Amino acid sequence: MTTTRALIVVDVQNEYFDGILQVQYPPRDETLANIARAIDTAVELDLPVVVLQHEAPEGSPVFAVGSSSWSLHPEIERRLAPGFHRASKVLGSAFTGEGVAEFLAERHVDTVTIVGYMTNNCDIATAVDAEIRGIDAEVLSDASGAIHLSNEAGEVSAEQVHQTLMVLLNSNFAAVGSTDDWIEAARTGAALPKSDLGSSAVQGRERFGA
Repeated sequence: MTTTRALIVVDVQNEYFDGILQVQYPPRDETLANIARAIDTAVELDLPVVVLQHEAPEGSPVFAVGSSSWSLHPEIERRLAPGFHRASKVLGSAFTGEGVAEFLAERHVDTVTIVGYMTNNCDIATAVDAEIRGIDAEVLSDASGAIHLSNEAGEVSAEQVHQTLMVLLNSNFAAVGSTDDWIEAARTGAALPKSDLGSSAVQGRERFGA
């Protein structure tokens, strides 16, 4: 069964490269290069593209409208095309961006491919929201990224966050694959392979015990 895909480019803004929320894993320059490859492939294949930009009020420490933190990374900015749907948002899910749901519905999109930042916030929120809307989701593991986290509940490295969420997403909410895998699938219209919660649980017990 072929898929009708759209590429969702989530918040690839300067904040994630030189701000408080710098992506730590995978290496941000590598993820940026893969995001750019995904955009170029989407253009080549004439796939719908949505570009999101998170925003906060002027004076905010991150994503303040008009600031460098809020601005798209130059590699994304220079790839923008008239047919792309651009939207700002103040919540996690890409579907909360103005006109995004309508843009996808008009094009009969049944699968969204999520790239961008962060794995631990807007990417997972978008994948969960897609399930609620009856849309399949894909997350490109090497075109997204996470940050180190530490708070009253404990601490976890960006690598642990990212790898854990990739396994979690692939167990239920989204097919997870590399950019190379996705490009190959997109060119043939095939879906990325995805596990399910039951299979993941059985394999987990085989790996770690009951």
